[in-house]
Amino acid sequence: MSLGLIEQAAPAREVPPPGWRGRLTRGNIWGGLLLLWLLSGLYLVATDQQVVVTRFGKFQRIETPGIHYHLPWPVEQIVKLKADQLQAATLGGEAADGALGRTDPLRAQFLTGDQNIINVRAVVQYNVKGPAEYLFRSLDVSQTVGAVVESELGREIAHRSVDDVLTTEKIKIQEAVKERAQRVLDAYDVGVSIYTVNIDRTAPPDETKEAFADVAGARADAAKIVSQAEGYANDLVPRARGEAQQLLEAAEGYKQRKINESTGDASRFAQLSAEHSKAAAVTSHRLYIEAMEQILPRIKKTIVDRQGNNLDMTIIRRERPAAPQR
Repeated sequence: MSLGLIEQAAPAREVPPPGWRGRLTRGNIWGGLLLLWLLSGLYLVATDQQVVVTRFGKFQRIETPGIHYHLPWPVEQIVKLKADQLQAATLGGEAADGALGRTDPLRAQFLTGDQNIINVRAVVQYNVKGPAEYLFRSLDVSQTVGAVVESELGREIAHRSVDDVLTTEKIKIQEAVKERAQRVLDAYDVGVSIYTVNIDRTAPPDETKEAFADVAGARADAAKIVSQAEGYANDLVPRARGEAQQLLEAAEGYKQRKINESTGDASRFAQLSAEHSKAAAVTSHRLYIEAMEQILPRIKKTIVDRQGNNLDMTIIRRERPAAPQR
């Protein structure tokens, strides 16, 4: 068979009709990739977020909630932050570590003003105040906040006695530490705002717990005795004041009664004096008789004769009349 016959016998190839595969050229591919790259700069900022935009790693701007656009990577990058979300830093070990017995005593020990050692655990809550400063001023913001608060906490505890730290000065220490630590963080320009400083636990070291328990028991007994004494005083003083008032009122009544009696006696004497001046002999005789009527019944009487002999007067006593028989 000749070569011409072979070529004539081979079927002819069909040319594919033009379509998307025919239009998918290298230029179209690169154009699509460029479009996708440009569209990757679109992003959405939620209502509780703030976005920091950096250009080649340098701070550029802060975007508020809404739809925004930035130059695609690697020209610009975005970092989303929840500025209002509270973050926490713990001083003196985590509560879970204490429950598991994995606490480090040195992390929780502070020296008081009266040279006593006390274990303190505190929790600091803070939020983002300046997103740019928060991202670029400190490598580890939580560690920075914890170190500043720990320093100020040690300063405040060092100016107070151990009894004050364990009992009455806790609130004052928290407020003072919050204020001073915020001033230091503002000076460092860290970009955070301290929300609360809460002293979660204060306790003496394990080696001195029994001694502190004895002191606390004695203090409780003293407070109980003082309370009982105050209760007794509160009961006794009003009663004594009431009795004193009664005595004063009785004395005032006695005084007024005596004044009235004296006034009446003086008035009666004045009347008698006036009558006496009119008939002195008769009035004197009458007054003598009235006085004898009051005096003689009260005294023991003995009648003697002129010779000085005592007389038995029983024979002239009046006999009582016999009771009538029924």
